[in-house]
Amino acid sequence: MKYKSIFIGFDERERGAYNVARASIESRSTVPLHVQSIKLSKLKKLGILNRPIEQKDGKMWCPISQAPVATEFAFSRFGIPFLQREGWALFVDCDILCLSDIKELFDLADDKYAVMVVKHKHDSGVATKMDAQAQVYYSRKNWSSVMLFNCGHPAHQKLTKEALNTWPGRDLHAFKWLSDEEIGALPTHWNWLVNVTPGIPERKGIWHYTLGGPWFPNWKPTVLDDAWLAADKARLAFAATEA
Repeated sequence: MKYKSIFIGFDERERGAYNVARASIESRSTVPLHVQSIKLSKLKKLGILNRPIEQKDGKMWCPISQAPVATEFAFSRFGIPFLQREGWALFVDCDILCLSDIKELFDLADDKYAVMVVKHKHDSGVATKMDAQAQVYYSRKNWSSVMLFNCGHPAHQKLTKEALNTWPGRDLHAFKWLSDEEIGALPTHWNWLVNVTPGIPERKGIWHYTLGGPWFPNWKPTVLDDAWLAADKARLAFAATEA
């Protein structure tokens, strides 16, 4: 049986979030999965990603974008079409909690699109996000945090290594290599931005803790932390039975 390919952004500072994200996907899946972390170091070693990243005031900084870099997977996610040349692949930020069978998301894949995302609409809001990182607003913000990639779509040929390594981050996150018609829309519950998306979320799809969560020290609790904490507790309990 063919597996579903999933890439989860990895940053050592958010290992706890990564572990919960992965467990929440795998524990609810009814189909075989190939889940892997996508690491900046691996893409550098493969010669896919070599854009400069500097340190400024103790945080990562992109001199090309002239903007802070919140995570190690800020750019590495766009290396997926170089790692997988055909079929569909899912990318998710590590700060997500999957509350449904991920097969339901893959079932929405439409081959006419190069990528499918939740098309959030916001250009302003809180000044900071996870780990006290500065919040940067740009066109199509948060679209790239959960992406179904149609890896073999011919439009991705325009995403060259040169573009990956020289374009400002905001252009990559806005899918500047694609036309509007090549970007498909997913239902909002597949990238529900916790404490950002208006309304009360249903317990389904993917909750995205984009402002941060209980895996950070000195985190100020919010009401929706309970779902993440319960998932972490279940993960640890399962790990104990397997030991």
